[in-house]
Amino acid sequence: MTVQRAKRTLFNLSSFEILTMFRRGLFYSYLSIYLRFFLGLSVTETTLFATLPMVLNVVFQRFVWGALSDKYQKRRTYIILGEALAAAGTLLVWYLHKIPASKAMAGYIIIIGLSVVEIFWSMSNIGWSAIISDLYPEEERTGIQGKLSSLGALGRIVGVLIGGLAYDGLARYYEGWGFDSGFLFFVASGIMLASTIPMFFIPEGGVTVVQAKTVRRSNHATTLSRVFSVFMLAMIFINFGRNSIATVKTQFLSLDTGFNVSSQTLSYIVNMQSIAIFIVGLFISRLSKLYKDVTLLYAGALIAILSLIGFALASALPLIYVCNFFFGVSMVVILSSSYSYASQLIPPERRGKQFAWFNATFFLSWGMAATFISGPIIDLLIRSGTSEVFAYRVSFAISASLVVIGLVILFITDRMKKRALNSQ
Repeated sequence: MTVQRAKRTLFNLSSFEILTMFRRGLFYSYLSIYLRFFLGLSVTETTLFATLPMVLNVVFQRFVWGALSDKYQKRRTYIILGEALAAAGTLLVWYLHKIPASKAMAGYIIIIGLSVVEIFWSMSNIGWSAIISDLYPEEERTGIQGKLSSLGALGRIVGVLIGGLAYDGLARYYEGWGFDSGFLFFVASGIMLASTIPMFFIPEGGVTVVQAKTVRRSNHATTLSRVFSVFMLAMIFINFGRNSIATVKTQFLSLDTGFNVSSQTLSYIVNMQSIAIFIVGLFISRLSKLYKDVTLLYAGALIAILSLIGFALASALPLIYVCNFFFGVSMVVILSSSYSYASQLIPPERRGKQFAWFNATFFLSWGMAATFISGPIIDLLIRSGTSEVFAYRVSFAISASLVVIGLVILFITDRMKKRALNSQ
């Protein structure tokens, strides 16, 4: 790419990321609270809004869109189609969830509806993962991911703030009004459609057969399929550990017997994570030139462990703010460095399918970890008579232990990689 075209491409990729993160911050930061406290689902039930959609996301990434992307080498097309179809589906979910008189049934309609919508989002997700590796060389990917994360954090900050204000209608209506009235559904859908506009102005992506063969001969990492499998195991523990609290953290902060924060205060706490992503994202490119991807990944995992322990022990809001800031630091470091590390192990012609596996370690962790780990632990402890606050704190501590296991497996992975490269 020429310098001018490279700048234009980065601008359009950044615009898409900003709008995407705006929508996620606006919608998903408060959906768990709506399901738990307005529609009356249990903690474990609320986690299903992340688990079931993510299962379908991963299945369709791996077995449908990933395979088609590799076959036809289409990236941009899938992003545009995925976002447009998901936008229409999101509006339909709101309409359908207003039909039943039972609040619990309305909650399950949201969960099932978003699961179907996720099929289309998975088309966009796989196109996005593959196109970054298509457009940028190995040595630039960590930096590019960092820049996109940093700029995306700006969109998330604005989205979280607006979502916090809209959740109760600027305090003029009732808690949950933003979802119940459809306002947040309509805004999220509109943003999805708007995000497709910059994607029309970037290259399609994909690689030719000749390019794939050329890279295969010169890239040692393409022979490391066994290392890639072990690396996926490490990322499962790291991502499941740090994300097992993703859907329950806002509930913990909103407990009447705990911090009892308002939706607006909650938006400030959530945005500490976004501010950290923005700041660190600006420097991750420089850090990637000073340290290896695996070193950054070690650091990100260690910071995540400390943040989780902080949540488990915090007795005052200032420490919660600090922990959420460093949780954001760990997020951008882990996402950027793990993506770059994985891209070294994936052959160009198989980016669709193998990035689908890599994405699975993140997408499934966002809901499944809460459904099968933190949610049941919290519900079980509450039913056994412990306080709600204590139950949530225990789940944070267990989450930290999972990340520790992931760190150990990552160490083994990197030793395997070095031996494989030295033997060639």
